[in-house]
Amino acid sequence: MAILTVHTAGPGLTVQDLGRPGWKAQGLSTGGAADPVALLEGAALLGVAPTDAVIEMMGYGGTFSVDEGMRFALTGAMMQADIDGDPVLHNTTHFLPAGAKLTIRSAQKGVYGYLRLAGGVATDPIMDSRATHLTAGIGARLQTGDALPVGPDPDRVRAPQKLTAADRFSGGTIRIMPGPQTDFFNAETIDRFCATPFKRSQSGNRQGIRLEHDGAQFGISGSLTHVSDLIVPGDIQIAGEGVPYILLAECQTIGGYPRIGSVIPADLPKIVQAAPGTPLRFQFITVAQADTTATSQYAQLRALTKMCQPVVRDPHDIADLLGYQLISGATPGDDLERP
Repeated sequence: MAILTVHTAGPGLTVQDLGRPGWKAQGLSTGGAADPVALLEGAALLGVAPTDAVIEMMGYGGTFSVDEGMRFALTGAMMQADIDGDPVLHNTTHFLPAGAKLTIRSAQKGVYGYLRLAGGVATDPIMDSRATHLTAGIGARLQTGDALPVGPDPDRVRAPQKLTAADRFSGGTIRIMPGPQTDFFNAETIDRFCATPFKRSQSGNRQGIRLEHDGAQFGISGSLTHVSDLIVPGDIQIAGEGVPYILLAECQTIGGYPRIGSVIPADLPKIVQAAPGTPLRFQFITVAQADTTATSQYAQLRALTKMCQPVVRDPHDIADLLGYQLISGATPGDDLERP
């Protein structure tokens, strides 16, 4: 089994996959990658299982090497990267030779970047997942000097691929659907919420982000109260001081703050990848309209796979050129002289 060595680690490196569904009754949220679409993009590019584990990087990456050459792809936040000084393109498959240093720097767009190795990070699963869940104390942030097992590359000679993904780094209008406590807010408050230009604040982590805005805070009608109940990623809680928070992958499973609405899953990656200061506005749609946007992760993977295109490379830049079968068969060399 190959080994991935972390030579330098940014402050927010963790191993992630698609999470642990089915444990909410025990108080454990699904967790997993903050931006699961980025995991699907990497799986489509490399032709591997979407459930394989990856390295999630929050804002900044690090320096890595493998002791066996392997394909990889960087997805999610657009981060500057190179292999021993040669630039690495975003949303494109590359080959990392054994011993070469892959350096991933700061995010130029977005927040969460992902390093997907074709063999997948092969740490021991806990509760059927390799995902680090910091809130629950499952796993820990990666540190300089860590060495992680990686499975074998299933198709090392697969032609390089690239993918042009939809922009989810610029914020903009986010669709939300009503929730159990939306009626706790009067019509004037809901209209003001939708008309308010927000910005993602500096405050945020894998549990959720805070929104900033000018003007009066938001509150429920009169003295209405409710008991704590189930909450999920995408829910927009209005905290006691009247400030909105949007819950993300590692949110708790039960909450008591009223929720004005919930970001639909199709738009949640735009919230996840909104860097501090990114402008955000909200538009209510009906639950029926939200249902029309729903799609399974495997349907998304199929669509992304169809969007992948081969990369035309200069042979001079292909580090593993001799690993490709460029010519098949042999001749005596006098073909043109034969009748």
